Amino acid sequence: MDLKEILQSYKGKTGYNNDILATKLGVTKSAVSKWLSGQVKKVKPETMERISTLVGYDIAPFLKGQVVSFKKPILGYVKAGYDLFREEQYLGYEEVNANENIQGDYFLQVVGDSMIGDGIMEGSLAYVKQCNQVSNNTIAVVAIGDDEVTIKRVIKRPEVFILEASNPNVKARYFTYEEVENLPVRIIGKVLYVKTILT
Repeated sequence: MDLKEILQSYKGKTGYNNDILATKLGVTKSAVSKWLSGQVKKVKPETMERISTLVGYDIAPFLKGQVVSFKKPILGYVKAGYDLFREEQYLGYEEVNANENIQGDYFLQVVGDSMIGDGIMEGSLAYVKQCNQVSNNTIAVVAIGDDEVTIKRVIKRPEVFILEASNPNVKARYFTYEEVENLPVRIIGKVLYVKTILT
């Protein structure tokens, strides 16, 4: 990744425009425009440090053309199905690239086959962005009560909250919004992608 790609990725994640980036980095809007157009590919060490602080990782190796990888923790298991208690145990790390490092937070290993229609298989690693809201029709990691976690497509309708499987043999689960509040049913992450682990 070069400077242009680093900043474009950060803008995509945050929604910041060039004015906001310029303010946060203490530079002119013209400088940011030149970086994003690829006209300027190098920056002073102090500017590089400010950009690194802003994006959350050291950009120097990238600007020097070095190959850099990042690692995210595999925190435990989540069921593509229902009724699996959370096992909050550390299972190691998985490598991600710089863009993925910015976008997500952790991996969970999948147990079960209720989401096979979306390519989420037993043993796959789901890469998750921690959040408590997702758009309608999004695959998310959802906690039900205190002990159950599942991966499902979240469907929000006026009277009902649905956790939908993509395996036709697995029934969807329906909750009133009162149940969502009281159980509770909580979105704890958005599934960004899944790595299928071949055995």
